[in-house]
Amino acid sequence: MQNITNKTFILFAIIIFVGLIYLLAPILTPFVVGALLAYLADPCVAKLRSWHVPNLLSVIFVFFLVFLILFLMILLLIPLIEKQIALLATAIPDIVAWIQNTLLPWLSTRWGVEELLNIDTLKSTLALAVPKAGSLAAAVLKTMVHSGYTLILWLVNLILIPVVTFYLLRDWAALRTGCRNLLPRSIEPTVVKLTRECNEVLSAFFRGQLLVMLGLGCIYSVGLSLIGLQIGIMIGLIAGLASIVPYLGFVIGISAASIAALVQFGTWHALPWVLLVFVIGQCAESMVLTPYLIGNRIGLHPVAVIFAVLAGGTLFGFFGVLLALPVASVIMVWIRFLNKHYRTSQFYKK
Repeated sequence: MQNITNKTFILFAIIIFVGLIYLLAPILTPFVVGALLAYLADPCVAKLRSWHVPNLLSVIFVFFLVFLILFLMILLLIPLIEKQIALLATAIPDIVAWIQNTLLPWLSTRWGVEELLNIDTLKSTLALAVPKAGSLAAAVLKTMVHSGYTLILWLVNLILIPVVTFYLLRDWAALRTGCRNLLPRSIEPTVVKLTRECNEVLSAFFRGQLLVMLGLGCIYSVGLSLIGLQIGIMIGLIAGLASIVPYLGFVIGISAASIAALVQFGTWHALPWVLLVFVIGQCAESMVLTPYLIGNRIGLHPVAVIFAVLAGGTLFGFFGVLLALPVASVIMVWIRFLNKHYRTSQFYKK
């Protein structure tokens, strides 16, 4: 009877916890981002402490280093993205003309298809989708100013992220110890074991998968720029981000880069170079980036990745997208644990 009561209490606690997350999702984004940054930076703080650097000094040094890197990245990326968007905007008429005068006639001759899409609709859609004038930063600011509440919320979140990061980073070890001490003694060893496995998976994702995406984005961007593709940096960055799903970045990148190369150069001769760039990226991912940065610790099926991202976004919005893959990775660890116990149970063996 006592065992049933304990299980009921745990079940109700989990339901209440999930319900609170669902209700508070709109305000949790800065706390999640702060916790993520603290989680990523904690090993650096721990390393400094192992060198006998005081904890507070270690936290302050790592905190300023992390946000300095983020600031420099933003400072470098915004002008670069603005330039790429401007180039894309000027290339839209050429892309539409190439589709209308080259691709559609070829498809019509090859497959007997008279009309695949409405060119006028495509022109208007692309014109609305890509900013034509002004800076990207100015466009974002203009959008935010239209709503005073949105602007205030954005500023509050921007301030909260470093504050949450600092305090979590300072108290990370104490929080971990406190959570461990709250566990019932009977389940504490099992929960600690599972937590370590979850930490390995999350480390592989955050410190591995994100670095793989960054590495692929750099390889694609540099390679496409070297062959002379004007919007190569933008295509490379998008392909790198899309590589969170295995092979999706490769498919999106090579398709977009091939069309851009055909439009820009007007011949098929640039396509082998585009293919070479993405083959080099895939070889680097499979032989260097993934084995050294991730290994086999995540192991999420590509379909599970897509489902997790879509489900997280549907249930919790942007907050859900941020947490989708980490939560899916943790669930995978628990499923493995439950599956192992299920296969050794009397219920399975009967």
